[in-house]
Order: sequence, then C-alpha cells, then structure tokens
Amino acid sequence: MIARRSPTAYWTGFAVVLALLAIAPLVLPEFWRRFVTEILIWGLLAMSSDILIGYTGMVSFGHSVFFGLGIYGAATALLSVKPPNLWLALLYGLTAAGLAAVFVAYFSTRLRDIYFAITTLVFSQIFYVIIFTWTAVTGGENGLTFAQPLLSLPGLWAARFTPETLHWFVLGVVTVSYLLLRRITQSPFGMVLQSIRENEPRTRAIGYAVERYKIVAVMLSGLFAGLAGVLYAVQNKFAAPDFVFFAVSGEVVIFNVMGGMGTLVGPIAGAAFFLLLREGLSRYFTEYYLIPVGIIFTAMVIFMPQGLLGFARRRLNQ
Repeated sequence: MIARRSPTAYWTGFAVVLALLAIAPLVLPEFWRRFVTEILIWGLLAMSSDILIGYTGMVSFGHSVFFGLGIYGAATALLSVKPPNLWLALLYGLTAAGLAAVFVAYFSTRLRDIYFAITTLVFSQIFYVIIFTWTAVTGGENGLTFAQPLLSLPGLWAARFTPETLHWFVLGVVTVSYLLLRRITQSPFGMVLQSIRENEPRTRAIGYAVERYKIVAVMLSGLFAGLAGVLYAVQNKFAAPDFVFFAVSGEVVIFNVMGGMGTLVGPIAGAAFFLLLREGLSRYFTEYYLIPVGIIFTAMVIFMPQGLLGFARRRLNQ
C-alpha cells in the first residue's frame, strides 16, 4: 500500500527547493548560474506541455510553435520600442503564442491519438517554413538580435538585469506558473482533462463537451509555452527559426517521459536531467553525444516507465 503524501511534507520540500534555487546564483560560477536559469526556462516549457501530454493524454509535436512565437513576439516588441520594454515583450509574446494556440487547437483537437500528434507536427513545420522564409520580418535563417529590456515597474522604478536578478525574475515567473497550473490541474476542469485522458468516449457520453475542454487545454498549454519563449528571449537576446523546428517539440516530449508525465514537477526534473546529461556527454562524445543519450533514454523508458519522479516516489514509499 502506497502512503499518501503529507501536505506539510510537500510544502516543506517545495520551500527547500525554492530556497536552494534562490541562493544558486549567489554561490555558483557564472556558467552554471546561467545554466540553472536556462533549466528553469526549459522546465516551464516542459511543464506547459504536461497539460496536454500528462493530463489530457494528447501528445503534441507542435509545442515549438508556441515557444518560438513567444520568442519572436518578444523580439518584435523589443525591437520596436526604445528603450526595450519588458512588459510589452510579455504582451507581444503571449499574444503571438495565444493566437497560434487558438489556430492549432481549432483544427487539431478534432482528431485523436496519432492523428493529433501528426497534425501538430505538420503545423510546426508550416510555421517553421513561414518564419524561415519571411526574411523581412523574422530575419530568416540569421534570426533577430535585440537588446535586453530593463527590469521595471512602469512609472516607478527601472534597472538593468544582472545575472542574479534575471535568475530571480525567471524563478519567480516559473514558481507562479507552477502554482497556477497546479491549481488548474486540481480543479474540476483539471479532473475533466484527466477523465478525457483515461476514457474520452465515456467523458463525452456523460455530457462533457470534450472538444471545448481540449481546445482550452491547448490554449493554456500554448500560453505557458509562449511565456517560456519570452523568458528565453529576455535571457539570450536572440531569436532564430530553429526554436520553431519540431525537434524542440521532440525534446519537450523527452523531458516529460524522463521526468514523469502528469505531475508538473516531473517534466521540470526531466528537463534538468536531460540538459545536464547532454552538457556532460557532449564534452566527451562531441557530435556523437546523442548516441549515449538515446541509450540512457531507452533504458529509462524500459526500467523506469513512470519517470524520475515516479521512481523516487516508489523508493520513498517502500
């Protein structure tokens, strides 16, 4: 029998992890400080996709669209206003990702299983080609470069980002996003999404408008993916078509599988594990690093099908 997790233990662990992440930029060297910030951004992207993969049972290979348009939306805002405005970048990035999510959701949620996955893959390639060829707006294969915005409260205060304040800003956004998504997935709406995952025909039979729930799930997922894109743009000051390519979506699926689907925390852990694994192996295997990564991923799918989080829970409950 598996023991129920104590709320006190959960929130204590949450506070400890949050505190460790908060002090990380004060104690880590420059490379690892930046790397941890990037893990948080990719973790937010992975967490956004968990709404579809883990909670609704819809595998999407189009998440790169929302992430990439979040980056390009932020880039457009940062290039159009002097000095660059952080909040305008957030508005443009979320709007671009949200509109794309509405478009993709309207056409793809009518389909199920592999047909949904293939449709999202097709959409990611369509957007990739548009961005790659629309040179006048997107910069084509060269992408766009732009200045980093100020961290500001409009009309009250403004300051340049430092590596520490950027990390804390990203940590704050990711933490609030996690708490919001946790509340959503535990709400009646989230319960319906899980019902769709477990048995879509039965959910439809008892009176739920399944297509509407799936459309809202894709839109929510797309908005948070776009938010991750905005954060990436603010950190790296660069937008490129590669971020819209479907390979990014494939990596996000790997994050979910490695960490544990349907948990929110699991995809973040999966993103951290994958990125650390890639960083470590690429130093020794250079261009062949994907071979050992693929072997490790395959072994995890076979021997740890519930991901890192599921494995840890089983060990703790033994």
